[in-house]
Amino acid sequence: MALFTPSRFFPPAEWADPQGLVFIGGKLAPEWLIDAYRHGIFPWPLLPNFPQMLWWSPDPRAIFEYDRFYVSRRLARTCRSGKFRVTSDLAFRAVMHGCATAQDREHETWLTPELQAAYYELHMLGYAHSVEVWQGRRLVGGTYGVAVGGVFCAESMFHYVTDASKVALATLLPHLKASGYEFIDIQQLTSHTASLGAHEIPRRDYLRRLSAALRLPAKFGKIG
Repeated sequence: MALFTPSRFFPPAEWADPQGLVFIGGKLAPEWLIDAYRHGIFPWPLLPNFPQMLWWSPDPRAIFEYDRFYVSRRLARTCRSGKFRVTSDLAFRAVMHGCATAQDREHETWLTPELQAAYYELHMLGYAHSVEVWQGRRLVGGTYGVAVGGVFCAESMFHYVTDASKVALATLLPHLKASGYEFIDIQQLTSHTASLGAHEIPRRDYLRRLSAALRLPAKFGKIG
């Protein structure tokens, strides 16, 4: 039995090449993006000026699971200290800008202006959400992602102040668990996310779990 109804726009994720590339071209319209995420596929240009969009489904796939997320004692103290205030969906565009430009990413980011505009449109439709970390009235870190069914696809994070992005994640994960999300897709593993407990699973397992989670009635709600 097939895991998914056929995509309107893409071949099956299992047809990806050895690097995980599924499709070249297409549009960054909401119906394309939602269809992609619901079939285990995401957009990611190789270079900011590459003329066509590339769509991927890598094998293996990196995820966060709640019981494996690691919060150090120092990070837990920081979260409790009141040093930061955490909110959601108050400054989506500013979070996108931070993800595209912080830590010397400007001019080298995959978050092109076209992608930023596309994710903002998803945000306005209720599919994309941001988590903001503040010191006073200054935005100092955050993350954003796309919610489909019971899966939250975390796309990027940033910080201007030490630990701000970790506080965003440490707040986001229990919020997602309480809101009915099954797990967090982070697409590809990095040394940073691995240090926080992220791990890889085979694409076939990811797609099986995505298919089941799409039927869950999760609601993102509000933080702060």
